[in-house]
Amino acid sequence: MEILSVQNIHKSYGAIKALKGVSFAVPEGAVFGILGPNGSGKTTLLGIVMNVLIANGGNYLWFGQEAADEQRKKIGTLLETPNFYHYLSGKQNLAITAAIQGHSPAGIDAVLQKVNLYERRDSRFSTYSLGMKQRLALAAALLGDPSVLVLDEPTNGLDPVGIAETRELIKLLASEGKTIILASHLLDEVEKVCTHVAILQRGDLITYGHVDEVLKNEDIVEISASDNDTLERIIKEYSAQYTLKRDGNYVQLFFQPGTANLDQINRFCFERGIVLNHLRLKKKSLESKFFELTHGSSVN
Repeated sequence: MEILSVQNIHKSYGAIKALKGVSFAVPEGAVFGILGPNGSGKTTLLGIVMNVLIANGGNYLWFGQEAADEQRKKIGTLLETPNFYHYLSGKQNLAITAAIQGHSPAGIDAVLQKVNLYERRDSRFSTYSLGMKQRLALAAALLGDPSVLVLDEPTNGLDPVGIAETRELIKLLASEGKTIILASHLLDEVEKVCTHVAILQRGDLITYGHVDEVLKNEDIVEISASDNDTLERIIKEYSAQYTLKRDGNYVQLFFQPGTANLDQINRFCFERGIVLNHLRLKKKSLESKFFELTHGSSVN
């Protein structure tokens, strides 16, 4: 089942095109990361699907249907900096949030336990660390036990401890069957917590799919000979699974991680009369892959 289907969404602010025909689908149970540098359109997209902003074109469906208030009750959101009363306790702040959202206060203790704030439930919000404040915001998003969470930069501004706490909480919620959609500019965050990813750059959808496919590591074998044209023709007969690319003075072979065999490649070429003057194994990092996807060129 598709939890969210985004169909050719366009959004402009005057002459600035924030989103340029973005389309993707979020499967049920996924932790779906919307990844991109600042200014790529992530927050605008989340604002549209949560009906905070109006698109100039395109459409989106929640749970296979046109968006409606009843559907949004199944969705918990964290779209901006938490806005709580500093002089009230965590529990008191959640009681106010529950009343505003029309949820029963009966679930407050449960969500506080879920985010590991129950022991500090009666402490004033002003005494909370940044990580605790963010966890309280997640507790607010969990009121009413939504099946879907939409989170905009959930670790933004946190110290390493707060980042780790928030990521572990996201993984816990995902393990309980919730579908989570989060925007982030951090590749590391998407790699560690997400199952699927859509990559945006300046309003364009670069690619989307399973994280293991979109951001997979690769073995890159660089080879060259005195006649690279002949080398390229010969190496195309090599039986292993790979893709080929010419890069300056080198022929590059891209393999699945751990499958490149330099001895076999060298022997294959030698037996066909090609003596390699360069043979090197490189690993393409996730950072390089992300840079390539968002800038249109590879970084070695």
